[in-house]
Amino acid sequence: MIVLWILCGIIGLLLLLLLIAVIHTLLIPSLKSTYVPNPDPDRALTYGKTLARMVQYDTVSIPDTDQREKFLGFHKLLEELFPLVHKNLEKTEIDGNLLFFWKGKSSDKPLVLMSHQDVVPAEGEWQHGPFSGDLADGKVWGRGASDTKCSVMAFFQAVEELLKNGYVPENDVYLSSSCTEEWAGDGCPKLVAELERRGVKPYLVCDEGGGIITDPIGGIHGNFAMIGVFEKGKADVRFTAESNGGHASTPKAYSPIARLAAFVNEAETKPVFKRKMPKEVAAMFETLAPYASFPLKLVFTNLWLFKPILLKVLPLISAQAGAMIRTTMAFTMQSGSDAFNVMPQKATLGANLRFIPHQGMEESLAIVKKLADKHHLTMEVMHASDYTEPVDIHGEAFQTVQRVVAQTFPGCAGSPYVMTGATDSRFYQKICDNVVRFAPVVYGSEQMKGMHGLNENIEYNCLPGAVDFYKNLIEAVK
Repeated sequence: MIVLWILCGIIGLLLLLLLIAVIHTLLIPSLKSTYVPNPDPDRALTYGKTLARMVQYDTVSIPDTDQREKFLGFHKLLEELFPLVHKNLEKTEIDGNLLFFWKGKSSDKPLVLMSHQDVVPAEGEWQHGPFSGDLADGKVWGRGASDTKCSVMAFFQAVEELLKNGYVPENDVYLSSSCTEEWAGDGCPKLVAELERRGVKPYLVCDEGGGIITDPIGGIHGNFAMIGVFEKGKADVRFTAESNGGHASTPKAYSPIARLAAFVNEAETKPVFKRKMPKEVAAMFETLAPYASFPLKLVFTNLWLFKPILLKVLPLISAQAGAMIRTTMAFTMQSGSDAFNVMPQKATLGANLRFIPHQGMEESLAIVKKLADKHHLTMEVMHASDYTEPVDIHGEAFQTVQRVVAQTFPGCAGSPYVMTGATDSRFYQKICDNVVRFAPVVYGSEQMKGMHGLNENIEYNCLPGAVDFYKNLIEAVK
């Protein structure tokens, strides 16, 4: 009888908590994202043509290769497209990387607007040539259209128009653009070193990363400004299993490939890394909650009750959302014997790790090393860097970005967002406390698929909004 009373009490408490959550959810008004780009068609087309010119110039970057001359050619095109910027701003070129300085009335709050010039290779059969810059179906087509010559075009155009109107910024403004971002090269670090040499400590850095994302989570529809507030760390790791080899007709147990397979199986099927919801992710869910259907709204507005469940199911629902709550390890490369009938003397496995702040680089690598040792594998870290410190989402700089988003894109909610990839902006963390990752263009599912893939494009009706965002941001930093 006592057990029954306890069980009834537990059920009653759960029902009460659920009722409180439902009432809380019903008291929060439902919202709808209403922002849709609707610019002057002539202005959008003009910007589209400018971006098309930039896309037509092939700026594919090749790792560890001197390509300065290629990028100097691209710089000549920029000078043709944005003559006032080149006439009025102080230009510094370092090995193909660009830094422009616009002197403001004050140097108290320097602003850095940045995005990279280089693009990844374009392979496969494209609907429009990868360097055609075709204008078709309301889009600019080609490699770099969305990643990220659109941002480069937009902030250059913003400064060009402000200069034309005789505007002088309240604070110093820098335009920064590397040519090695796509292979994590040393371009941006050289620009940061130059600013360090000058004693510049930026108040705010705005790079690519987030964007105006269409339907960011299943069940939430419309356009939302997802503003990246930190990047996960990353590492490339190689695991090696060795043996004496031998003929495949007489295989020995626990061969190199079998040990690697057992290692992968355990890592994939048993939780290796802790799941925890960063406050920035919680803020994202709370921001998006009023725009969600009732079941999602119920969960997102009552994280105090549903967080434990959400932490378990998020990786199953969405790989992107799951990556925001834990360190991830993806197995990407493998090698073994060169023949079907030969047991390998050595087999290797490559993995890419992305570190979350609550379980950073050292702790995560130690966990993986322990698991590798268990399966008698050697582990070699090829490259590793830790996560970046988060921007204070309640601080002045982030709130300034939020206000500019609301001003520029009416009806578009701004939300903090965790960058699971990597950008050049991480190098600016060394000299700036407020580094946000936000490209002010609209990325629908087609644009997301096209980045680093086939048929990359951007709808040019979103380009005026991007130009206006940068103009408004420059004017807002006072």
